[in-house]
Amino acid sequence: QVQLVESGGGLVQAGGSLRLSCAASGSFRRIDFMGWYRQAPGKQRETVATITSGTATTYADSVKGRFTISRINDNNTVYLQMNSLKPEDTAAYYCNARGLLAVLIQFDSWGQGTQVTVSS
Repeated sequence: QVQLVESGGGLVQAGGSLRLSCAASGSFRRIDFMGWYRQAPGKQRETVATITSGTATTYADSVKGRFTISRINDNNTVYLQMNSLKPEDTAAYYCNARGLLAVLIQFDSWGQGTQVTVSS
C-alpha cells in the first residue's frame, strides 16, 4: 500500500503564502502522477494542480500564476507553493498519487487532507 502524508496547512491572511507538502511512503515500484485537490464546505472536490513524473504540470484557472506545484522524485514528495492567497482558496487540500505497486498492478491513493484557511 501507499501512504500519503500531507503537511503545511494553516491559517493565513489574504495575500499571504503557504507551502503544502505531501510525502509518499510504502511499497511501490513508481509514482507516475501526483496532484493536489481541494474541497470547500458544500462544494465538490476540484483539481488544483497536477504533475507527472516527467514534470508536466496543469493548474486550475483560478490558481494559475499564484500556485506552483513541484516534485522531488527521489523522495516521492510533492509540494504546492501557494502565494497571493485569497479567502476563496479556503478548503481542505488533498494529495493524490497514482502509479504502479508491481507489474500491472496500479494504485491510486489519497492523503487525509490538510486544512487551509485564508482570512480576509
